[in-house]
Amino acid sequence: MSYILYDLYSILLEVYILLNIVILLIYGVFFSSITVSGFPILSTNLSRLSIQILLFSLCLVISQEFISLLSWNNFLVSDNFSYGAQLIVLLVIISWLFLIFFYSIQQRIVSFEFWILILLAVVSMLLIVKAYDLLSIYLTLELQALIFYILASFKRTSEFSTEAGLKYFVLGAFASALLLFGSSLIYGLTGMSNLNDFSKLFTGFFIDNSFISIGVKVGLVFIIVALLFKITASPFHMWAPDVYEGSMITITAFFSTIPKLTAFSILFRLLFSSFSDYIDWWSLIILPCIIASLIIGTLGAFTQLKWKRFMAYSSINHIGFLLFGLMAGTTLGIFSTLFYLLVYLITTIGTFGFIMSLKHYKYPKVYQARYLNNLVMLSIANPVLASTILIFLFSMAGIPPLAGFFSKLFVLLIAIQNNSIGISVIAVIMSCIACFYYIRLIKSVYFDKKIYWPILFKVDKPTSLILGLSTTILIGLWLDLELLTSIATFMSTL
Repeated sequence: MSYILYDLYSILLEVYILLNIVILLIYGVFFSSITVSGFPILSTNLSRLSIQILLFSLCLVISQEFISLLSWNNFLVSDNFSYGAQLIVLLVIISWLFLIFFYSIQQRIVSFEFWILILLAVVSMLLIVKAYDLLSIYLTLELQALIFYILASFKRTSEFSTEAGLKYFVLGAFASALLLFGSSLIYGLTGMSNLNDFSKLFTGFFIDNSFISIGVKVGLVFIIVALLFKITASPFHMWAPDVYEGSMITITAFFSTIPKLTAFSILFRLLFSSFSDYIDWWSLIILPCIIASLIIGTLGAFTQLKWKRFMAYSSINHIGFLLFGLMAGTTLGIFSTLFYLLVYLITTIGTFGFIMSLKHYKYPKVYQARYLNNLVMLSIANPVLASTILIFLFSMAGIPPLAGFFSKLFVLLIAIQNNSIGISVIAVIMSCIACFYYIRLIKSVYFDKKIYWPILFKVDKPTSLILGLSTTILIGLWLDLELLTSIATFMSTL
């Protein structure tokens, strides 16, 4: 009986959110058919209720007694990493919901299923960071992927959104097939699927067996490729620019943030906990992906004219830096990657908050800014908004003393300690090149001119709150680095 209680205790948060999803689903079905309770009343209520549910979930995680254990027949694990990852997931999703609160009403997102899908995606992410078995990894990743396919094509009146959803589905199904094939290959050779069993099995004595070793390596290749697809690492990035561009900007912001953390959580557990003895081999797969991500992400951003595609290539560049920590194969490597990931999440949320705030007023309509040249004369139209994008772009470029500088510094220091001198030089060169297009955008904000002054729509209060918090953290982090380093250190003990 005590084992059942421990199992239920480990998924108490997920059960709470699922129960609320059922209630919201019933509420939406009943009231969506009533004319007076339709849009925007129903959409506003569901968005507020979703924020409330996640805020209560955050309180539940904080107040819950932390217990390190394996549950559900070793399918799920509760440890420092999963606990910290749950807090980050909830905080980022709550921030994202604040950003889209008024935006969803302005864009007339009338389907109540949108909020249900978001909460289901949160449940899948909370389970992914706890997954400790190849079967649970596959099931939770597929739950997340199926929701993402729907969200990518949610704007049914747009052919671009339909194209994004279809392309994401086809390529995502292929990546899922690779993950499943690799998992089945490893299971067929070893008879095991639990990550803890792998860590005990592959401790030197079994690597000498050539048949088993080669088979496991081939299976691990398929799994790593599938996970690299999830984090949009090059050369498996081909879907990202088109999906980001075709999706609604709110969904693009969603894809750019938390899914990176969930995919990296699986990579950490798989490569560091289970297959750490194979580091000399799987690092040869990660190395070309780092170089390709740095080069393609940097050079690809030069030719972009639209914000979404620009952010897609910028994220590919950041993925190259995030993979540096995996190359180290140490706890310090995990720490540097987690610290970089935290700074990346804060910067990305703030940048998308700025993009969604950049709305031009042309009587009688308000138009969302889509192109990079919409920044021209922003310093005159809205000096405060111009200063926020200045901080975000400088942080992305790694200009001291902003948080982006320290995140890149920690990653490069770990790489140099690991004697990865050549790839560190490439990373520094690509960062210098990347500064060019970041500074080019700042030039548009402060120095470029056009005939007519832009008239900007006012920024709503929730978005202003998120922008203010993001800029404050990025500017003031150098005063107290322990704000994020303590979180990264706590989570790095897998």
